[in-house]
Order: sequence, then structure tokens, then C-alpha cells
Amino acid sequence: MDMTTKLIAAAEQLFDRHGYMATGMDRLTEAAGMSSRTLYKHAGSKAQLMARVLTERDRRFMARLEVRTVDALFAALEDWVWVEGTRGCLFLRSRAETGGDTPEIAEAVASHKAAFHRRIEEVVAADLGREDPVLAEQVLVLIEGATHAAVYRGADAVSAARAAAAILIERART
Repeated sequence: MDMTTKLIAAAEQLFDRHGYMATGMDRLTEAAGMSSRTLYKHAGSKAQLMARVLTERDRRFMARLEVRTVDALFAALEDWVWVEGTRGCLFLRSRAETGGDTPEIAEAVASHKAAFHRRIEEVVAADLGREDPVLAEQVLVLIEGATHAAVYRGADAVSAARAAAAILIERART
């Protein structure tokens, strides 16, 4: 594993567990096993590092969403929370922590959420055989809500949202 990959992995774990604001550069250098000089050389600023973490997380998350049905979207989310944990959406948490005032982070979040929305629209259209922007928005809200409800309700929140989405899909087919 090269230094940058190691740094991004360590940073993601810390940012996800403790948050952006609570994760200091000292903690990052210790977790990555490198000096602060090396860290800055590979990451730039803390905000740039967070943006890189979000970009990597986006790549991994979106790869899981290469599915053709809404049910499979929720199955992918269930798998994600079992593997990654139930701490809510790192994108929205990092945006909330920074108030949207850190351009690198705000841009990474906006890019991810736009791609995520498009992907849901594509999956809904594939599942129904036609576009349905209203249903896609409902599925998006169910996924986002389930992701955050899982923080205090556990992975069962995703299962409940999956069942609700199945009802919506069935109604849209009739």
C-alpha cells in the first residue's frame, strides 16, 4: 500500500469514527504512521485530505450501487451498513460539521449527492421500465433516512425502508 493510500484509509477511519472537526492532524499522523511533514506532502491541507477521503468513499459506495432494481439498492445499503457500520452518511456529517463553508468538502459532497441521485433515478427507471422522478425522490429519501436512522435503530432501519420501497414500487407498477 503506497503512502497516499495508507493515509486516506487511516483518515477515513478517523473522520468516520470521530468526525472532521474532532480529528486533529496529530491524530492523523499517528494513525497513518508518518510525520506531519509527510502527511502535508501527500495530503495538502486537512480539508483537501477530507475531500480525498470522500472521493474514495464515493468510489466504493457507488460501485456497490451498480444494480438494476430498487430492492437491490436496499440490499446494497444493508451490506454497506454491515461492513462500514451505522454511523450515518459521512458526506452529510462532514458537510454539517463544516457548515458547507469549506469548498473542498462542499464540492465533494455535492458531487457525490448529485451522482447518487442520478444513480437512483437510473435504477428506478430500469426497475419500472420508465422514468418516475417522484418515485426516485421517494426512494432517495428512504435511503437517506434509513442511513441516518440506522445510527440509533441499527441495520433494521434499512430493512424497514426496503419494505416501504417495495410497497412504493408495487404501487408504481399498477
